[in-house]
Amino acid sequence: MQGASESPDPWLLTLQHSPIGMAMVGLDGRLLMVNPAMSEMLGYDVEQLTQRGFQELTHPDDLDADLALFEQTLAGDIDSYRLRKRYLHADGHVVWGDLSVALVRGPEGDPLHFISQVLDITAAERERQSLEAIFETVTVGLLLIGPDGRYERMNCRHQETMQLPFPDGHEGEAGQLGHVFHLDGHRRMEREDMPSYRATAGEEFDDYTYWVGDDPATRRAFSTSARQVRGPSGEPLGAALAYQDITDLMRAMKVKDEFVSSVSHELRTPLTSVLGYLELLHDNGTLADDARAQVQVVRRNALRLQALVSDLLQVGQVQEGRLRLQYAEADLTAVVQDAAEASRSLASRHGVEIGVEAPDRVVARVDEQRVRQVLDNLLSNAVKYTGTEGEVSVVLREEPDSVVIEVSDTGIGIPADEVDQVFGRFFRGSGALEQHIPGTGLGLDIVSSIVAAHGGELSLESEVGRGSTFRVCLPRGPA
Repeated sequence: MQGASESPDPWLLTLQHSPIGMAMVGLDGRLLMVNPAMSEMLGYDVEQLTQRGFQELTHPDDLDADLALFEQTLAGDIDSYRLRKRYLHADGHVVWGDLSVALVRGPEGDPLHFISQVLDITAAERERQSLEAIFETVTVGLLLIGPDGRYERMNCRHQETMQLPFPDGHEGEAGQLGHVFHLDGHRRMEREDMPSYRATAGEEFDDYTYWVGDDPATRRAFSTSARQVRGPSGEPLGAALAYQDITDLMRAMKVKDEFVSSVSHELRTPLTSVLGYLELLHDNGTLADDARAQVQVVRRNALRLQALVSDLLQVGQVQEGRLRLQYAEADLTAVVQDAAEASRSLASRHGVEIGVEAPDRVVARVDEQRVRQVLDNLLSNAVKYTGTEGEVSVVLREEPDSVVIEVSDTGIGIPADEVDQVFGRFFRGSGALEQHIPGTGLGLDIVSSIVAAHGGELSLESEVGRGSTFRVCLPRGPA
């Protein structure tokens, strides 16, 4: 039986079998003992390493910091230290190590030697440097916020833009107010609206758009996205935000909208004159039947052009913030029934049935003309996208503080990846394009604007080949 005095030294066992580089270092820095892991990490055999000091194995740029901590420990100012530093491999390449050093003292407190542990972090360091390079070179502003709302880090791109909204400096805390405006360029953002505050509160969002800067001539527009950062157990660690400068895009969109509005205004006057003379021609009793039919074709197409111009003008009003609602009490049951009746002529030509389900009377304080416009657009779309022998239904129902209107069809449906785009200006779905269904892509944008102006909500459920349901929820009175 092996005696206790013959038992292997636990320190030597740990040294030899540790996967981490370990060494016993003399007070002069010479390596007295090293393990195989250290030998493998630096490319020298054990004997070669024990003939060297850590000074000649350390990268020159990191040596002064290591020596300073080494001397402080030897002097008794500190007991141990930790340092991320570079070593020189036997073949000349750099090895990054996470170094931990502790001084071993004798019974009387005299320093005997140092124990060093070195974790090879070369791969991790390269990845960190790569991420650092990406972090600093992307054209998007990046910001990391801690769970307490304090700014922890930002890249140079974001740092460059901070002066515009915060000319007096930033305190590094989420929700600080500055020259930050909503999209109308007039209303300053409150603390709860600031993207940094929303992200700190746990929100995640995309394309949150606003203007920054006190001077309208030099303002910049930004689109911001936020994601929560969580630990391995799901614990909140903060939030990451990305800021994209979209000033050029916003100004280009404004120029486009101004152009569309200007052209629409210019078209309206001559078009009104054309329609007036077409009415006179149509009513002229001396006109031959074939000429009258030709005038009717021209008149029908002129009316289509007038509807398009009206839609463009409506879009321009929304964009310029000039969409005003005229509130009054209205019986929505009557509005729904009138809209359905007006659409039945078009529906019959397409072989589509329109059904209405509504209480006898539903009164709400709304802009009746605008609500009728919403219904006309939704019904027109439903009929166009529903095949022969299809059905369109309008359901009106009351809820405690609102009224809900649903327009459903049994038409071609909308692909899932297009549902979020259908309310965008000029958007035409793939089904409409493939089947050459006429349209401008403005109707649903107008519907969305009118519902939003009422303080309501508009949603869509659709399945390809089964049909779609547009749901409009309006408050009973002005929002």
